Amino acid sequence: MNSPLPAVSLRPASALDAGPTGWILHRFALYTPWMPVLYSEAETIGFCEVMIGHGWVTVAEHDGRVVGFMARDGAEICSLYLAPDARGQGVGRVLLRQAKAAQSVLWLRALAANTGARRFYQREGFFETDRSDGSGNDEGLPDVRMEWQAETHAQAPQQQEQQG
Repeated sequence: MNSPLPAVSLRPASALDAGPTGWILHRFALYTPWMPVLYSEAETIGFCEVMIGHGWVTVAEHDGRVVGFMARDGAEICSLYLAPDARGQGVGRVLLRQAKAAQSVLWLRALAANTGARRFYQREGFFETDRSDGSGNDEGLPDVRMEWQAETHAQAPQQQEQQG
């Protein structure tokens, strides 16, 4: 689990990042079979522009190209998406590590069908706290609320040692 982190740099998003982040987010909807495509690419870019305007977005760059982003409003992770060729490379872990350094508690809602994302968050110390039928999200799909707490995560290895 301690594989080397990728050579990416993180920075606050600027207005010029709305296009690349919108492209990443829209591609996820287009190429995920269970995900409904509710918005055009232009609307998705506009949505990213709003999140950037709120100061929520951090982008991950590799060789000068945006390869992923996280939108976080305080403790809530609103979005974490990666370019298709950046998945499985540790970029999400780098973005999440920065959020963990800034907050002692983080939470998010992941669509229940997004098993890959849910497994990623579980590996990163998140645990399920609630489920919904999807009536509260745009997609209308069941979702899972997940939470991470710095104290809980820090105590987990100690508890394992005591049990072993």
